[in-house]
Amino acid sequence: MRTIAAEEITAVVARLCREANVALEEGVLRALAEAREQEESPQGRDVLDKLLANARLAREEGMPLCQDTGVAVVFLEVGQDLHIAGDLEAAVHEGIRQGYREGYLRASVVRHPLDRVNTGDNTPAVIHCRIVPGDRLKITVAPKGAGSENMSALRMLKPADGVEGVKRFVLEVVEKAGPNACPPLVVGVGIGGTMEKAALLAKEALLRSLGSRAADPLAAALEEELLAAINCLGIGPLGLGGRVTALAVHVEVYPCHIASLPVAVNLNCHVARHRSAEL
Repeated sequence: MRTIAAEEITAVVARLCREANVALEEGVLRALAEAREQEESPQGRDVLDKLLANARLAREEGMPLCQDTGVAVVFLEVGQDLHIAGDLEAAVHEGIRQGYREGYLRASVVRHPLDRVNTGDNTPAVIHCRIVPGDRLKITVAPKGAGSENMSALRMLKPADGVEGVKRFVLEVVEKAGPNACPPLVVGVGIGGTMEKAALLAKEALLRSLGSRAADPLAAALEEELLAAINCLGIGPLGLGGRVTALAVHVEVYPCHIASLPVAVNLNCHVARHRSAEL
């Protein structure tokens, strides 16, 4: 049995908060540069030039990529042979508190959805925890801004709607979002399970390496079809028109009830932020 201290977790979470909000991963930067080459609209190309310049300046100056530094969504993969000395969730929340304070990141969380009083330190985080084999702890911090999150959606389709119904729903969500989700987007799609499982699948899909293909062949084929269809909508970078509305579509699937077909769409803006570390 391996042991790690809760304080180690806090320090790593704090670092990941700062890194995720300041530096886009290389895969996202490459996708934006490729989109710049593909884009035919002069306005779209100008927008993509500015997005790339913004990413460069954020990294060089150590400043947030976007003023909306998001709700801190934290994914934990906890090895079943690992012992954590201390309170795991409290350690994560403290890491968020320290990371957002030390990184001068905006506090965007309210303590109650109805009274709307800001907590002042961007806590609590939204934590998803999974037990896995081994004695390691993998931590992923994925700050999620409200602009793209607010345009996400879930629908309980009928099995008879089939794959065409899924495609119609995904395109409907993206088209309705228009400029509000700050395209070019990364589109996470979760299909199957139950209502809450589909939503979690869609968010987990956003953590994959940008443009990677789903392991499931039907899901992989659907990713390609959806990306092509979304980029025919004409929404373009920041909704100003053009070829590139999405950088990637990631689909994750899970078994479901014979009488249901849950589908969730979680949109991510061009600031596709997440950072991981393993202890």
